[in-house]
Amino acid sequence: MKTITNTAMLITPEYRQFIEDLKARVTSARISVARVVNRDLILLYWDIGRAIVEKQQILGWGESVVDRVSRDLKEAFPATTGFSPRNVWDMKRFYLAYSDEAIWSQAVAKLPRRTKTDNAEILRQPVAEFGGGRRRPQPVANLTETKVIEFLQQLVAEIPWGHNLLILNKINDPIARLYYLRATARFGWSRNVLLNQIKAGAYERAVAEKKTHNFDLALPEHLAEQADEMLKSSYNLEFLGIRQAIRERELEDRLISRLQDFILELGYGFCFVGRQYRLTLGKKEYFIDLLFYHRFLKALVAFELKVGPFEPEYAGKMDFYLNLLNDKERAPGDQLSIGIILCAEKDDVEVEYALSTKRNPIGVAVYRLQSKLPSELKGKLPTAQQLSEAVRAALPERGGK
Repeated sequence: MKTITNTAMLITPEYRQFIEDLKARVTSARISVARVVNRDLILLYWDIGRAIVEKQQILGWGESVVDRVSRDLKEAFPATTGFSPRNVWDMKRFYLAYSDEAIWSQAVAKLPRRTKTDNAEILRQPVAEFGGGRRRPQPVANLTETKVIEFLQQLVAEIPWGHNLLILNKINDPIARLYYLRATARFGWSRNVLLNQIKAGAYERAVAEKKTHNFDLALPEHLAEQADEMLKSSYNLEFLGIRQAIRERELEDRLISRLQDFILELGYGFCFVGRQYRLTLGKKEYFIDLLFYHRFLKALVAFELKVGPFEPEYAGKMDFYLNLLNDKERAPGDQLSIGIILCAEKDDVEVEYALSTKRNPIGVAVYRLQSKLPSELKGKLPTAQQLSEAVRAALPERGGK
């Protein structure tokens, strides 16, 4: 049997794959341990909050007991953080927020029940598994009343305490809370990403707006659902500060200059690959406006930017680009590349007809550059010129004292 020297072993493909597998196993184990620790901590906070509430109800203890519990727990566990008066108050508030079975059963009953490719699907689907090995929670829509609180207890334990407090402090509507809890657990949102999603009205857009794509036709069922969740029906690009008509290349330049903000708006999992990404076929060159890779879909995602309304020929061009990406750029193990046409306006019927014959998964979304005024305020607010004139009139004349 031939013996391989240490130096030779380190450069063999077999050893490199071996060490990559070990690194992946270590990472998976660390994530699993961290998840178990977090779950136990959240359930501990839930139990502390519940115990305080129950004792107050049964024995008539006043509110001062919360500070007393904080002081005694800190004295008993001096090396443990998390028992400050404020945090213990939050534990009580946390439990109360999810303990009313009537409110949450009513909220579950009001969940939208639409097709599986609808934007609101995340409200009904189980939380995605991270790391494997644990049982998925039961889909919300199938829960009986007696199981609602048990489900909520499982769900809040899936995300860190800081994320729970952020949702608790920012969101009052039970269904909206459910959306952000499940989305955070499913996509692994950081606290900053979660805050950005809340500020951008992700829930409101998810339940109110229709997505247009052909993912059901071009992808297997499980991938179609994931791709649907990745795509938004509209993207908020107010951070670009654009107030007038621009060309497509200028829009692209602005997005690249604010790439971090754009990726936050796209959602968790997007990794930037390049702009004007070059593809060749024979002697001809083609360029994709923006190319990303989605870590969870394991797929290249191509964006084409259009400053005008959607045109049917855009779908054919994107289908062609995706064929090239799949043939020339897709790595072994990657899923089919996905295309997103981002335009100023779209007609849903026109989009559906344009995508119905395309082999590759393509979505069409619109972008918003500035907030829309409520209809009742249109024509009632001063223009920029009127504001400027009013300010000048209010200022004292120059050359005074």
